[in-house]
Amino acid sequence: MSALDGRRILITGAAGRIGRVATAHLAGLGAAVTAMSLDGDAVDGASRVVAGDARSPEDAAVALDGVDAVVHLAALAHRDIAPAYDVYSTNVVSTFAVLTQAAERGIRRAVVAGSINRYGLPQGIDSAALPAYLPLDTDIPTDVSDWYSLSKLNDENTSRMVWRRWGMDVVTLRLPHTNTVDVLERLSAELTADPRPNLTEGWSYLDVRDAAVAIERGLTARVSGAHAFYLAAPTTIVPYRTDELLDRYAPGVLRTRAFAGREVPIDLTAAERTIGFRAAHELDLPTIDLPPLARA
Repeated sequence: MSALDGRRILITGAAGRIGRVATAHLAGLGAAVTAMSLDGDAVDGASRVVAGDARSPEDAAVALDGVDAVVHLAALAHRDIAPAYDVYSTNVVSTFAVLTQAAERGIRRAVVAGSINRYGLPQGIDSAALPAYLPLDTDIPTDVSDWYSLSKLNDENTSRMVWRRWGMDVVTLRLPHTNTVDVLERLSAELTADPRPNLTEGWSYLDVRDAAVAIERGLTARVSGAHAFYLAAPTTIVPYRTDELLDRYAPGVLRTRAFAGREVPIDLTAAERTIGFRAAHELDLPTIDLPPLARA
């Protein structure tokens, strides 16, 4: 029997890319999933569908009726997807509304979709910015200069406040680019031709199926408090050796250790230690030399 068998779980943003896969995955483990989205779209595996705006305390209260855990995925997931005010306010207000409403009802566990961008550089103002050191880890300094990254950083502050005030345990998954295999393969081809733009993300990615498993682990892990950590596939989205990429594109950045082959330059041990998660799906890429003519 699954640890989620019979659990009643609300997923906000359930009609989105991750939400649809997560809904089917959790339902397959025996959970009764309430799928919330703006338009109340049908989602495979959902036992209940709710139309509502996650920013609204009233809508959140309706969606939370009768559930015992929350997966909060509803968000505007890029700096340029909407005007700056809309991106920031949608993300921080929805997280605040959903988590506070859940905590006030005595719900004991939430999983929140965070972002690698919470440390600031990937969508920041300076395209030439470099991380303070590599691998990225949970202690990496923040340097936020865009509203999306600020929203994800403040979502984590909300999660910690909710835990401190109401004692609801919150697991935030700092996701990299997360997508289906076909989209990841197209992105891989683009970045193979020019790897430099993806340096601040460590050439990281995550298969959407692994994101669903991480959500499951976040719901079932025996942890207390407010936790946030990076997730990624263990290897990069490009076919080049990581140390060669860093020698070319980040020669002055401190490396606290060497990297084996195409190992992603992100410390994934916090996710393994805290919720027992390690990504299972990797792109089938050869390991080749970085061409001399690749643009530096």
